[in-house]
Amino acid sequence: MATIGTAGARARSAEQTRGTIVSAARTLFVERGYRAVSLRDVATAAGLSHPGLLRHFPAKDALLAAVVAELEDETQTRATSRLDADEPGTPMYAEIARVNASIPGYLPLFGALTGEASTATHPAHAYMRARYETVRETTIDSLSESMAMGVVAGDRDLVDETIRLDAGWDGLQVLQQYLPERIDVATVLEQHQERLTLPRGWRDPDEPAPPASATPSPVPEMPHFAVDDDTDSGYRPGRDTRARIIDGAMTLFAQSGYGDTSLRDIAAGVGVSKSTLLHHFASKEALLLEVAAQRDRQISARDSYSRASRAADELRFLPVGAAENSEREPGLIEVYAVLSCEALPAEHPAHEYFARRYADTIDHFAALLRGAQADGDLPADRDPEFEAVWLTALWDGLQYQWLYDRDAVDIAAQLRAHLDDVMPPR
Repeated sequence: MATIGTAGARARSAEQTRGTIVSAARTLFVERGYRAVSLRDVATAAGLSHPGLLRHFPAKDALLAAVVAELEDETQTRATSRLDADEPGTPMYAEIARVNASIPGYLPLFGALTGEASTATHPAHAYMRARYETVRETTIDSLSESMAMGVVAGDRDLVDETIRLDAGWDGLQVLQQYLPERIDVATVLEQHQERLTLPRGWRDPDEPAPPASATPSPVPEMPHFAVDDDTDSGYRPGRDTRARIIDGAMTLFAQSGYGDTSLRDIAAGVGVSKSTLLHHFASKEALLLEVAAQRDRQISARDSYSRASRAADELRFLPVGAAENSEREPGLIEVYAVLSCEALPAEHPAHEYFARRYADTIDHFAALLRGAQADGDLPADRDPEFEAVWLTALWDGLQYQWLYDRDAVDIAAQLRAHLDDVMPPR
């Protein structure tokens, strides 16, 4: 009996130690990001030696899996208790978002994994891909039930609305981490739920048409995201080396993330010495910001783009750019997804860059939508600020989904369908 009792005590002690480790890892992954945290960091936070931690978790990916499982269990438990009382067919997306927000660490960790794990080498890639499939099936079932109860308009396509709803939700979770004073996931989802009750392209039949002779509102210039650089200065060999370093870093950051890529890795991949790399970029942080800026410069330099004469036409051109990005420059989508999500922790060197970028993007879309509304292209009952937030979240979310399943998601087609719904012809 004493042997059995001793074994039980050891098992309880091991379980407690394991729980302490998972709790410490959860806190660190949220505060600093998965890639920026080592097992030694977790061991120190848990009050253990590194070998002591390895007896419970031999690898960091196993620890990540345990943290994710714990969060999912908490979500399931809380969601079940809060949603069982709902009437059949009631949209539950905003309520689920409130449940998620009530769980410490859920939004920042899953927001980060959405983009970070989009690369096939990430330990959570298979899990996140399977999760997308499960969420999609659940959302289709939910929308179908709501449609049968008359809560969702019957002319809406279940699959396409599911793709856009899940994409917007994912994008909102990332946006809220950068702009917490401006974005609340549950509130935005609640507004989106209300729009789903109306037929696609609905416009109040009593809304007056603008005068035929009215001059279109001015179309604002696209925001300038990229920081100024000195790529045109110096001798050509130096400029070429600098460009190769940026391209090499962009590739490695997309594949392995910023945290898991060293300057030595980049130098070796480009074929230069580390001292040569440091001659052009004084730190890894400086190189990161230049990679982000270069990505934006390449996106902005499309030959096909010219500013439209109407705000609505400028918005309707967005899917064209999205199609070009996915067809010609998929690597730019990959590095953006990985870096924008990896930079969610406030201490990440690119956090402020992406926070400004998101704020500027929303402001730009809001200005376009206000212009479209003044021109009569956007219905009067639409809120330009809300539509700007949803459009920004939707576009990013579609890119995340596309990276996990490029056959199932057509970014441009989904953006076009959304804009047709928002700005229906008269």
